[in-house]
Amino acid sequence: MSKSIPEITLNDGVTLPVIGFGTYKLNGNEGVNAINSAIDTGYRLIDTAYNYENEGTVGEAIRRSSIPREELKITSKLPGRYQAYDKAVTTIQESLYRANLDYYDLYLIHWPNPNQDNYVEAWQALIDAKKWGLIRSIGVCNFLPEHMKRLEKETGTKPSINQIELHPFFNQNEQRIWHEENNVKTESWSPLARASAVLQNETIGKIADYHNKTISQVILRWHYQLGAIPIPKSSTPERQLENISIFDFSLNETEMSRIAELTRPDGRINDLDPANYEEF
Repeated sequence: MSKSIPEITLNDGVTLPVIGFGTYKLNGNEGVNAINSAIDTGYRLIDTAYNYENEGTVGEAIRRSSIPREELKITSKLPGRYQAYDKAVTTIQESLYRANLDYYDLYLIHWPNPNQDNYVEAWQALIDAKKWGLIRSIGVCNFLPEHMKRLEKETGTKPSINQIELHPFFNQNEQRIWHEENNVKTESWSPLARASAVLQNETIGKIADYHNKTISQVILRWHYQLGAIPIPKSSTPERQLENISIFDFSLNETEMSRIAELTRPDGRINDLDPANYEEF
């Protein structure tokens, strides 16, 4: 399965699969088993974070896997409380120690926390950690265009990727256009939305029936055709395979437009607005 997953190239030359596996709330031995199952199914991009408290779980799954480390792309993220430069450097090292890894393929600032105004310091720490060989590619999560413009202006380095909330109820059209114009790849967290409503949506359901696919598959295909990298999570092998089986059909322009029309001004999950939300 993994051989059939296309890859994209980031602005720094690092390549990533166009769909990944989310690990939020996958912890302990059950989490290891779920992640191992995902790797066996064909996932090669695995997403974790310091604040998920499961970097060790991800590391153990990698150790138990028959897939060589160099064939996997592992992401983690820096929490808001450690954005000061010295703390950020130590936290990156601690992330690696937790997972027992020599490097992360992708490391992101989890939220900009603009009220603290330390994200440029944190970005400089990521830049240096990349120079030291601890990280292959550096990016951000939940950053608005003004935040990323400032990073590039003050450090000369732009993010390779921005992981944002993106799903049919909140399609982030303007943000995605900015990413494309500025050569920053879009990655989608909660690509299926956390509310079960999206899986009951009549519009997407009709599209799914036409293609003889599930609603989840249609939504993940929609992400792929938008040029975004979705990172769905599932602990069951059947659903993991379902979510990754999206490359044998395509959506036409009308279907893409119908899904786009589902977006709502208040579509954010829990109203997590990067302009004022503070993550610690």
